[in-house]
Amino acid sequence: MRKFLAAGLLGVATLALVSCEAAIDEAQKGTGEGTIDLAEFPDRPYWGDTHLHTDVSFDAYGFGNRLGAEDALKFAMGDEVTSTTGVPAKLARPLDFLVIADHSDGMGSLARLAEAPRLLLRDPTMRRWHDMLNGGPKTSIRATSEIITAAAGGTLPEQMDINDPDREKDSEIWSAHIKLLDRYNKPGKFTALAGFEYSLLPSGNNLHRVVMFRDGSDRTGKVLPFPSLDTKVEQLWDYMDAYQRDTGGQVLAMPHNSNMSNGLMFEMTLADGRPMTAAYAKRRAKHEPVVEVTQIKGDSESHPFLSPNDEFAGFGDAGWDIGNLDLSHSTTPEMFAGSYVREALKRGLSLEQQLGVNPYAFGLIGATDSHTSLATGDEDNFFGKHSGNEPSLHDRALTPQNLGTRKGRFGWNYLAGGYAAAWSRGNTRAEIFDAFKRREVYATTGPRMVVRVFGGFDFSDGDWAGDWVRAGYARGVPMGGELVGRNKAPSFLISALKDPDGANLDRVQVVKGWVDASGQTHEQVYDVVWSDMDKRAKKGGKVPAVGDTVDRAKATYSNSIGTAELRSVWTDPDYRPGQRAFYYVRVLEIPTPRWTLFDAVRFGIKLPPEAMADAVAQERAYTSPIWLKPAPPAIMEKK
Repeated sequence: MRKFLAAGLLGVATLALVSCEAAIDEAQKGTGEGTIDLAEFPDRPYWGDTHLHTDVSFDAYGFGNRLGAEDALKFAMGDEVTSTTGVPAKLARPLDFLVIADHSDGMGSLARLAEAPRLLLRDPTMRRWHDMLNGGPKTSIRATSEIITAAAGGTLPEQMDINDPDREKDSEIWSAHIKLLDRYNKPGKFTALAGFEYSLLPSGNNLHRVVMFRDGSDRTGKVLPFPSLDTKVEQLWDYMDAYQRDTGGQVLAMPHNSNMSNGLMFEMTLADGRPMTAAYAKRRAKHEPVVEVTQIKGDSESHPFLSPNDEFAGFGDAGWDIGNLDLSHSTTPEMFAGSYVREALKRGLSLEQQLGVNPYAFGLIGATDSHTSLATGDEDNFFGKHSGNEPSLHDRALTPQNLGTRKGRFGWNYLAGGYAAAWSRGNTRAEIFDAFKRREVYATTGPRMVVRVFGGFDFSDGDWAGDWVRAGYARGVPMGGELVGRNKAPSFLISALKDPDGANLDRVQVVKGWVDASGQTHEQVYDVVWSDMDKRAKKGGKVPAVGDTVDRAKATYSNSIGTAELRSVWTDPDYRPGQRAFYYVRVLEIPTPRWTLFDAVRFGIKLPPEAMADAVAQERAYTSPIWLKPAPPAIMEKK
């Protein structure tokens, strides 16, 4: 009997192993990767940047960048490289994955213009741009700004081959690029994902998307990056559908910098003003499961105008909320609602109530959008938005940083950048991509806090004593998931650990949005757990400030305040049966120096009062939401 039982167990175990390996093989199919051992559940956050530009991007080249994709990959993997301006550059900690997202328009075009024989340039504007590109960093930047403005306005010279009709040059660049990615992709160690930026810019309004592929060069080599000039976003989705249909691969898109869209990124209607349709909403949700909520060009989570009761709503808004990308059109307050992510999540609930589909049910990530080939989001290691404001430019915090204008935005308005954290079972193309697709991802403004949240209906403090992660997956859903109402308040297992090399934590908050029966949307920010709760009792419904240890003269801080870990089981105190809602977690660090303060101390620069007031900030993390859908009618009737 024992032999029979042992043989039976061995057979089951062998079958399970074979099934597991088959599942892994299927999961990796098309990625160009072999199999690796995967954890039972997503066991850790993998850190990466999904939005990096190299010298292939026309604007990066025009701003002076001369580092290619190989330098970018080496840097992300932890190697030291030399920046365009000759500064040694190295990450304190390597990244786990990288998407090089060069612009699909004009791939390598500015390099071709700069290197073209001047006599062959018939157009006088192109000859002038040629001379400016070769005249040094300052004139090169001005030429690039002019070219971007002309491209947005449709006034490029006819001879300017931003998008070459036969795309032979694009094909050469793309083919070499995706083969390089395959070489540097190391399953279990480092993931190199193919992608590009689709840079839709109607009238200077930012409607850009980063496109990310799951697959290796055997599939991505069958297409070219889709250009944005003279197209609509629906055509990008057509391109993505065709790619998946024709290759069997997978691809997704991620909107970014909605803060400079002048309200067009998250509209309540179609682009032409007609009512939103269920078909459009379904299509957008399918193709765009994730949004880039924070990066160098500001933070798009919230705005004080929209969230006046949120004392932390203004982070990263200064300078970026005054106009669209090229400042050709000013931003007015009525535009904010279509430009910021929290309001978009609320709009999504309202549209779902009307249409049955939520077009804005997206997860949240951070990225750099660096145009230096250097994917660093660290305040003490900021290499600039582009090569024209690398650390070698000592007064970069004070220099105007605008596309075509000299008003409104300055170097100090740039954030150091953000990162994406993907909860995955292992570090492979398939696992990282699939985490994005199911929205089990979160954003940080640079620090690597470990944040986890599960939503359910019966979590309690007793879960912390056991395998709470297993309990979270068994009895609830992780960030990015959906709950169906049970006519009882949802509860959330929330855990936050400080960056092991960074600052202590101040507090954990839950941001809730919901829509009532009349279609009116609402929001509430709840302080869930914070450091020194016995000493920092709420006053007037608010938690007192954690304090500030930053020495402005030295650009240092102390972890003598805050705490290393915060966790709680939180139950919604304001739940109403039948409510349609979302919940995401925001984690705040204690105040720390921004890159501008590090520069001021390092280079002996005196920051103006406005920049000095912004030289200390509370870095943060934003999780993807968990959505609560109304209970089915049968459950509602049992109430």
